[in-house]
Amino acid sequence: MFSSLNAIVPMACVVAAAIAAMTAEAFRAPGERMPIGPLGVIGLAGAGVASVALWNHGATSFGVVVADNFGLFVTGILVVVGLLSLAFSGPAIARERLPQGEYYALLLFSLAGMMLMATAADLLVIFLALEVLSIGVYVLTGIRRQSAAATEAAFKYFLLGAFASAIFLYGMALTYGLTGSTRLDRIGSLVAAQAMSPTPMQVVALGLLLVGFAFKISAVPFHMWTPDAYEGAPAAVTGFMSTGVKAAAFAAFVRVFLSAFDPLHASWEPVIWVIAAATMVLGTVVGVSQTNVKRMLAYSSIAHAGYLLVALIARNDVGKGAILFYLLTYAVTNLGAFGVLALRDTGDAANDNVSDFAGFWNRRPMLAALMTIFLLSLGGFPPMAGFIAKWLVFSAAVKAGDYWLAVIGVLTSVVSVFFYLRIVVMMYMTPEGERPVEVPAVPGAAAAALVLSALLIFYLGILPTRVLDWAAASISTIF
Repeated sequence: MFSSLNAIVPMACVVAAAIAAMTAEAFRAPGERMPIGPLGVIGLAGAGVASVALWNHGATSFGVVVADNFGLFVTGILVVVGLLSLAFSGPAIARERLPQGEYYALLLFSLAGMMLMATAADLLVIFLALEVLSIGVYVLTGIRRQSAAATEAAFKYFLLGAFASAIFLYGMALTYGLTGSTRLDRIGSLVAAQAMSPTPMQVVALGLLLVGFAFKISAVPFHMWTPDAYEGAPAAVTGFMSTGVKAAAFAAFVRVFLSAFDPLHASWEPVIWVIAAATMVLGTVVGVSQTNVKRMLAYSSIAHAGYLLVALIARNDVGKGAILFYLLTYAVTNLGAFGVLALRDTGDAANDNVSDFAGFWNRRPMLAALMTIFLLSLGGFPPMAGFIAKWLVFSAAVKAGDYWLAVIGVLTSVVSVFFYLRIVVMMYMTPEGERPVEVPAVPGAAAAALVLSALLIFYLGILPTRVLDWAAASISTIF
């Protein structure tokens, strides 16, 4: 009996930490400063240890949650995302007097939903996990209740997310009606038997599921919520949802489309090809015109979703391993960039316009250097991790014969360098304005998180072989 619960131990640790955070907030006296954040660190550390202990064991819980190496690798990415997000959230909570217990509980419950989504082997469980993570992120987006922009962003995110969830649910219902099951292994067996002659209803169900996933990963044309949500939310929350949600959604996307519905790849591959190309082009072209760094990084996130879709379409050994490696690289890099933005926020001013970075090197050389590392990695410069990740994705596309998709990816990657380097030029080569931006003191935990992110970027860019081997071996467990 108890062995059947092993697969949910990592997320149980995170849920326990979230409940502890809620309890601590309830018993906190008015005005009392209570260190609630470390409870999340303990829970995430427990999830990390549990994931290592479950590695290579293939534990399952009632057949609907599978702690295979693929799910555990993504869980490890989410642990990193959670720890970095906690480190960057502390200053924002103190500065804007946000409710600690509420903030940390929502963040941890969302992480638990993400972990469940990464390890779910049943469409119904994927949907439940999707709602758990989404509700927490909706509230975190608008947690600054006095901010009209945050309220608007949360409302748009919630409204469009509700439509996407309903569409996904319709796709799941049609799949159940066609196969008599929501279990991915059983769906895969039946679809494989009928793959030679897919019915129109199967194609419709597949399309509805694709819409649900495309919304969560910010793929065109389901990206409309992304810039507003990213701009309105606190920078620490934006970094969290831009990395954690994408990692969890792509994990479920891969498990559903490259496992259960892989026999129908001839039906969904052309559609995702078009979506990937449009996502890369729009994310890059519109990102060039942005003057707000949050919105620029939002369109950058859209473009990176397109690169990940390229690896998914390739469906070869290189592409499958590239998906997990890219998710890890993107999580560390993007969180570092948003971490710097979070530390620049004074409460009175977000200081997140491109012009606000003028002369940043003169005032805070260490933060400017770290921001440069994160931006260059997002742009794909060697020896950063972003270069290896993009090289793997484009290599997978070439190996699969998708030459035009690889060309589009390379060209859009080159164009994206412009808006990353624009901030670098602003920091180093543009004099400060008449009113220089005053950056608050950087807490030790946040500084350590930024340095750790930079070190991981260089490690993954210079010595990627071991992590690549783990990624390739992990994703092979579900095929």
